Amino acid sequence: MATLVDRLDHVLGAAVATPLAETFGIHTVEDLLRHYPHRYMTHGSELGEKEPIEGDHITIVATVESATMRSMKNRNGQFLAVTLAADGQRIEATFFSPHKLKHVVVPGRRGMFSGKVKYFGKRWNLTHPSYVILGGDDNDGAVVPAGRIVGAGSLAGLARGAVDASGAVDMSVFDRAFVPIYPATKDVESWTFMRCVRQVLDQLDDVTDPLPDSVRRERGLVDIDTALRSVHFPDTVQDKDSARERLKFDEALAVQLVLADRRRDASTRVAARCPPITDGIAAEFDRRLPFELTAGQHEVAAEIANDLSAPHPMSRLLQGEVGSGKTIVALRAMLQVIDAGHQCALLAPTEVLASQHARSIRSMLGSLAAGGELGSHELATKVALLTGSMSTAAKRSALLDAVTGDAGIVIGTHALIEDRVEFLDLAMVVVDEQHRFGVEQRDALRAKARGNTSPHLLVMTATPIPRTIAMSTLGDLETSVLTELPRGRSPIISNVVPARAKPAWVDRAWQRIREEVSAGRQAYVVCSRIGDDEDAETGKKGKGAKKSTASEDGPETTAALDLYETLSAGPMHDLRVGLLHGRLSGDDKDITMSEFNSGEIDVLVCTTVVEVGVDVPNATVMVIVDADRFGVSQLHQLRGRIGRGGHQGLCIMISYLSPMGGAFARLEAVAATNDGFELAKLDLATRREGDVLGAAQSGTVSGLRLLSFIDDEDIIADAQDCARSLFAQDPSLANNPGIASMMRSAWRSDRVDYLQKS
Repeated sequence: MATLVDRLDHVLGAAVATPLAETFGIHTVEDLLRHYPHRYMTHGSELGEKEPIEGDHITIVATVESATMRSMKNRNGQFLAVTLAADGQRIEATFFSPHKLKHVVVPGRRGMFSGKVKYFGKRWNLTHPSYVILGGDDNDGAVVPAGRIVGAGSLAGLARGAVDASGAVDMSVFDRAFVPIYPATKDVESWTFMRCVRQVLDQLDDVTDPLPDSVRRERGLVDIDTALRSVHFPDTVQDKDSARERLKFDEALAVQLVLADRRRDASTRVAARCPPITDGIAAEFDRRLPFELTAGQHEVAAEIANDLSAPHPMSRLLQGEVGSGKTIVALRAMLQVIDAGHQCALLAPTEVLASQHARSIRSMLGSLAAGGELGSHELATKVALLTGSMSTAAKRSALLDAVTGDAGIVIGTHALIEDRVEFLDLAMVVVDEQHRFGVEQRDALRAKARGNTSPHLLVMTATPIPRTIAMSTLGDLETSVLTELPRGRSPIISNVVPARAKPAWVDRAWQRIREEVSAGRQAYVVCSRIGDDEDAETGKKGKGAKKSTASEDGPETTAALDLYETLSAGPMHDLRVGLLHGRLSGDDKDITMSEFNSGEIDVLVCTTVVEVGVDVPNATVMVIVDADRFGVSQLHQLRGRIGRGGHQGLCIMISYLSPMGGAFARLEAVAATNDGFELAKLDLATRREGDVLGAAQSGTVSGLRLLSFIDDEDIIADAQDCARSLFAQDPSLANNPGIASMMRSAWRSDRVDYLQKS
C-alpha cells in the first residue's frame, strides 16, 4: 500500500515518474493527487431517442454499416460519409481527412463514437466525432489488446490511458459519467495522468484527515480521503462538487492559518505604548490645521490612536481612495509617537515619492518641522530624508539625525533598510504603497527597533484591494478604509480617445491642456516608456518597441523623450514644458518636481514616476498616451494626481487600438467610474489570480489550485474565521497536529511572503 509521502518512482517506477518530476515537479503521491483535473469530459448518454436535442454531446456504440467517399459541394476536397447502426437506428456521421480514415472506418467494424448532434433539415448527424474502434462484429468490446487501439480525438486518448498492467485496454473507463481532463503537455498527456492516478488510488491507504471532525461537521465537508478520490473520479455531480468544496476550503484554510499565526505572533510582541496627550506636537498640529478632517479621517485616526496606546505592536492596513487624505492621518499618528518620545520611519517605493512625502510633511508641519533650528517651535522635530541618490554629505547628515534621535520622522526608500541605518528609538514604521514591498523588507525595518520591542506598523495603499485579496494576502493586518474625498474636491471626468479613428480628438486633447494653462492651471502628459534605449522603468525596449499586450506587429508606442520634443516644438511651443522620468538623477527629479510644484512648469511630460504620492493641487488635466499599456489600477492611480485642488479634474486616455477590442473596452470601464474598489474588482476579473499575484508568485504559489479569489469569497471568509478560532482555542496547535501539518506542508510561510509582494 502507498501513503501520501511515498515517492512516485517507488510506487509507479522511474520510467513513469521521471517525466512527471521533470515537467511538473511532481515527486510524491500527494503531489500527483494534488494535480487536480481542470475539467471533466462527459460523454452524455447512449443513444436512447430518435431525435436528440441539437448541440447535445452524445456517445454511442455502433457498427459501421457503410462508408463512402464524397466530394464537397462548395469547395475542393472530400469527406467520408458514414452510416452507423445503433439501437435499431441509423445515424449519419461525417469525417474529414477521409484518406486517413477510409481504411479504418469500414463496414463491419464496431466502435464508440462521441460528438455533438447537428441537424441538417430533419436529419441529424455527428460531424467529425472522436472515435475508437472496438473490433469487428464478433468482438464484444469488453477488452481490446493494446496494439489494436485505433481511433482519434478524445476517445482514442482515453483508450491509451486505459491500458492496464497486462497491456490490455480496460474499456470500463468509457462507462464513466465524468472522465478527468488534466493540465498536461505533449510529453505528459492527460491520459497519462489519469492512468497514474488510477494506479496510485488503487494502492493508497486511507488518508488521515487533518481537519477536526467538528470543523468538518459544522461545514458539511466530506473527509479528505473521499475528496482526493472523488475529485479525480467522481460518479455524480454531487461527488465532484463536494470534493472540490472540501479541497478549496483546505487551500483557503492553509493560507489563513499562516496569517493567523502571524497575527498571534504580533500579539505576543512588546511595543512602546504611545497614548495621545493634549499638549504635545500632535495637538499643536491639529490646532494649526486650516481645514476640517472628514468624518472618515476622524474615525480612522481614533482607531490608530487606540492601537498605538496598546502595549503590543499595531499592525494595520490603511486603504484609501486616491486623494482621500491618508498621508495626513499617518502624519498625525507619527506625531502621537513622537509625543511619547520615540521615532518614526516612513518607507516609500520610489525616490520621487519619498521626496514628495518629505516636502509635503514639512509643508504641513511648517515650523513644527524645524527642530534644532534657531527660533523653531519648542515642540518641533526634524524630518529627515534618506535616498540612494543623495550626496554623501546629505546621507551622512540624515544618518546622524536618525541615530541621535534628532529626527522624529525619517523618510526614505529601500535605503532605510540597509544595515548601516540606525535609529535611536524607532517605535513606528509607516509603509506607503504596501504592494511594492515584501514581508522581509517590512520586517527588516521593524527589526531596527530598540531592545526586544517591535515597532507599530501602519501600511498604506491607494490601490483599493478587493476583500478577498486583502483577506488572503494581508489577513494578519487590521484594516481601515477611507472612502470620502476631502471637502471641495470634485470627481474626475475621464474620456477615452480612439486615436486612429478620431485623430482630431488627439489635437483637441492638446487644445484642452492649453485652455487649462491659460486659466492658470497645469497638466500632466504620461507616456508608457522613456525612449531610445531599453526603458529603465519598464524593462521594455525603447524606440520602436512593440506593445507587450499586442502581437509582434502591433502598433508602436510613444516615448516620453519623443513626445517632449514634439509638444515643445509644436502644440505647446509657447508653454513651459518639463520632462520627468526614472533615468534622471535624483537631483534633477527633485528640481523638476519643485518647479512643477511652484508653477514654473505648465505641462509635465512624464512616465509612471508620478503614479503615486505626487501632489500638485493646481494640476487639473492628465493626458495618458497609449493608455492601453497600463493596468486598471495604474490608470486609477495616475488620474488621482489631478483634481486635488478646488478645480474639476479631466483625464484623457489615448489609445491607438481598435475601439472594438477588449483593451479599449477596459479603458471605457475605467472612464465610467471613479470607484477604486469597483475598478479593483474589474482588474482582478480581467487579469485573473495568476497575473494579479505576478509572474513569480503565480509560478511559485502552488497552493492555489482550485481556490478563486474572484468566485470563492465565502469560502475564504469562512476559512479566516476558522483559522482564528483554532488559534484562539489552541495557540500552539499542540492539540491539532493535523492542522499544524497542513499549515507547514500545504502552504509554507514563504508562499505567503510571495503573496504579499503582489
